[in-house]
Amino acid sequence: MSAQFHSPVSVADAVALLTSAGGRALAGGTDLVVQMRSGRAAPIAVVDLKRIPGLSGVRRLADGGFAIGASTPCTALLREPALLAAWPGVVEAANLIGSVQVRNRATMAGNLCNASPGADSVPALIAAGARCRIAGPAGEREVAVEDIPVAPGRTSLAQGEIVTEILLPPRPAGGGDAYLRLTPRTEMDIAIVGCGASIVIAADGACTAARVSLGAVAPTALLVEAAGAALVGRRIDEDALAACSKACQAAASPIDDKRGTAAYRTAMAGVLARRAVTLAAERAVKGN
Repeated sequence: MSAQFHSPVSVADAVALLTSAGGRALAGGTDLVVQMRSGRAAPIAVVDLKRIPGLSGVRRLADGGFAIGASTPCTALLREPALLAAWPGVVEAANLIGSVQVRNRATMAGNLCNASPGADSVPALIAAGARCRIAGPAGEREVAVEDIPVAPGRTSLAQGEIVTEILLPPRPAGGGDAYLRLTPRTEMDIAIVGCGASIVIAADGACTAARVSLGAVAPTALLVEAAGAALVGRRIDEDALAACSKACQAAASPIDDKRGTAAYRTAMAGVLARRAVTLAAERAVKGN
């Protein structure tokens, strides 16, 4: 049986449709449509979010942060100079997804809610401390990005709930972020390992805050709190990087598959953590 297609023009209508009809929300469709065509997904209804005013585009928040609408294509983020200057790692991560053609449709909200362990934008968002604004039958709530995926292909969203915006905090003074990934090919492949890092460097060169996140090495993207703690209060030198790398390797619990062995992924989690933190630190220093 074919899915019913709905194209509401308000968040309230989308929530009502998803609550009553069940089914799946469609932001960009680059995952959902492929899953439906292959038979891996057969929703009763598809609720398209793209016609809802306010769910597409980037807006500046009163505190200097950013709200990214759930239907905003990844390539559109490249046309937001303030966002790119504040969170280059987040924008770069979003624009590693698929091909240019895919990114012209794909959205970070969709990438998150598809709940793939190897999603590129998710570790970068977690490292940045991003949150999601969620609308549902019980009203609105905010949730940290890392609390959305709960298992491969599964999220913490209740029936009828949708992510309406991804909220990024203002870039802190002395802050910098980065996202790096390892893939078998240079383009259009799924990450073997991904790592996002966001750190703050004080004027004396010491790290005062740090968040490090890993993708593709566990059932969901991880916030590795021990890796961030290994950097705080220290200069980003060899000893600090080694401690951060070790913490990331300890947190990884990958599988063996055709892209790489568990042992290789674990080792590379430490390598990418070093590189991502180093790049984030360089950006933090340049911004001071």
